[in-house]
Amino acid sequence: MRRIALITLAGLVGLGLAACGSDDSGSGSGGTTASSASASPSISGEITVLAAASLTESFTTVGQQFEAAHPGVKVTFSFAGSSALVTQITSGAPADVFASASTTNMDTVVAAGAAADATVFAQNTMEIAVPPSNPGTVTGLDSLASSAVKTALCQPQVPCGAAAEKVFSNAGVTVKPVTLEPDVKSVLSKVQLGEVDAGVVYVTDVRAAGDKVGGVEIPADVNASTSYPIAALTKSGNAAAAAAFVDYVLSPAGATVLTAAGFQQP
Repeated sequence: MRRIALITLAGLVGLGLAACGSDDSGSGSGGTTASSASASPSISGEITVLAAASLTESFTTVGQQFEAAHPGVKVTFSFAGSSALVTQITSGAPADVFASASTTNMDTVVAAGAAADATVFAQNTMEIAVPPSNPGTVTGLDSLASSAVKTALCQPQVPCGAAAEKVFSNAGVTVKPVTLEPDVKSVLSKVQLGEVDAGVVYVTDVRAAGDKVGGVEIPADVNASTSYPIAALTKSGNAAAAAAFVDYVLSPAGATVLTAAGFQQP
């Protein structure tokens, strides 16, 4: 409505005055102001995104879509256990965005002043992964309590490890793992290679593995969930692109990718 009013006024005072206004690169031209307001901010350069290992497949897709939407930006990912990424960030490793598999890990980053705030963008729950032939005949959590079943878990400080411990506590079972891995993809790899009979991972990891593993559901009344927050880092060398990436993850386009991968919306 404001633009229409300005054009009408220009018509009343004459084309000559309108032409003079169009030469002014400042705020004098109504047409120029409207055009600038409607244009999206231009972003370019590179950003590094540190993300939980369980986001590998979905964030790779999100990154490709984000680059297609912003051709001037290159996104580089580093996937690992959230606790390890926190150590990198608080030790001063250069990065622009952090996406954690736990609010606890993100809280540490915010408390250290490395991020101003964070927004939860997804949730995940746990599932038992087994080799396709299920050599341990794993049928549920009770199977993991058997010493005959070799089980891999994430290290307890890693979100997938903490969630697994909560599952065991809820179910009242004691599980003695044969290996504790640094992130959920390492647990999944042990299962895929047949080095263990089972691993407790996220639902999304079982789905991403396809026919390379089988999945044994954990009953909802004893299952555990974890929330995924994301934040632009305060020491980002490309704050505009970092903010744009966070916005994209939080957008309907980002949510579509995450939902297709098996994540739940917060």
